[in-house]
Amino acid sequence: MSPRIPPATTPDFAAYCGALSAADRDTRPAALLDLDLFHANATAMAVRSGGTPIRVASKSLRVRSALQTALGLPGYSGVLAFTLPEALWLAETGVRDIVVAYPTTDRQALATLLRSEARGHVSVMVDSREHLELLRTVARTADAPAGARFRVCLDIDAAYLPARNRSESLSRRLKIGPLRSPIAAVQQATDMVRACEASGVELVGIMMYEGQVAGIANGARTPRGVAVRAMQSLSTRDLAAWRAEVGAAVRELVDLQFVNGGGTGSLESTSAEAAVTEVAAGSGFYGPELFQHYRGFRPAPALHLLFDVVRRPSRDTVTVLGGGWVASGPAGTDRLPVPVWPEGLRYAPREGPGEVQTPLTGQAAAGLQLGDPVFFRHAKAGEPMERLDSVLVYSQGEIIDEWPTYRGEGKAFL
Repeated sequence: MSPRIPPATTPDFAAYCGALSAADRDTRPAALLDLDLFHANATAMAVRSGGTPIRVASKSLRVRSALQTALGLPGYSGVLAFTLPEALWLAETGVRDIVVAYPTTDRQALATLLRSEARGHVSVMVDSREHLELLRTVARTADAPAGARFRVCLDIDAAYLPARNRSESLSRRLKIGPLRSPIAAVQQATDMVRACEASGVELVGIMMYEGQVAGIANGARTPRGVAVRAMQSLSTRDLAAWRAEVGAAVRELVDLQFVNGGGTGSLESTSAEAAVTEVAAGSGFYGPELFQHYRGFRPAPALHLLFDVVRRPSRDTVTVLGGGWVASGPAGTDRLPVPVWPEGLRYAPREGPGEVQTPLTGQAAAGLQLGDPVFFRHAKAGEPMERLDSVLVYSQGEIIDEWPTYRGEGKAFL
């Protein structure tokens, strides 16, 4: 059974409001991070990983102080960055052991990496010969020190392929999972290892992310929920065999420093695999709305967005300034921010969350005054930080700090 957050570690909105008032923090929109819940979530994830080191996914935090806090906790080591410019910046600020989770075609950033000391602790992602050819081209013109070369990580497909060992066309038709790496067979993986060697790069690790297990909510008591859980169970068994097979084949050719897999939603199953040396997690620190619909691990909602009541169209309707920060992914109601306090508020059916203003209806609206905060939970972690310059940090009844977001530090990487 997965560890659950103890009932006592739940949001205390009345305490949040008291702390905001005492600290004279009435500027909205704003974000409030409950540091106690952040730590509780981190502890639960470390327990779930069973001692396998957790690499922190920076895109799910986008607050450098939060990232540094996570890295200072037992069980956490290294960063999974989302762009190379971000990785270079983090390296400049003292962060080490960074893997860029997605391929890049940013020639200027690649040249900067090769010329800088960061090349020794930043690895870039590849999954094709085209990526390797780009790295070769940059290396020829980068004016880098003699002997300098790129550290690379090989991204290998970890989708569920029920017909993996049958025909390629059938496998592609039945594929369930993210559309990421084209490397979906052992021969393709070993061919890429040899191509890396011929290209003069240093292959240090492989990554195999199973989004169909880690990134899909599975708690619904519906036929779809049952189907999702069945698929994930089958996929988990298939993955263990697939990662072991491809990992062994790659290790015959190169001495890997790490094999990365998993995400917040699959820490237990991924860390249990002998072939995996580290797992990745990020969303579980903040506990966004999508993770309230998972079975097993349901992190405490540690991060909330606050919007001010600015008008009252009617007795049972108020309007807040802002609110329409819709999460990425397939469009649907599960991507909308959710008003969670005061309880009983809901979107106006013909309007929904708006870019500048959002009407909210329900009995709770009658008790709200102009200037009162309404607390929202965002669907996904990290993304709201692109909208805000800072995060208010709450602990044990008071606002104890204010941390700048990436945006607050003048950075916008995507």
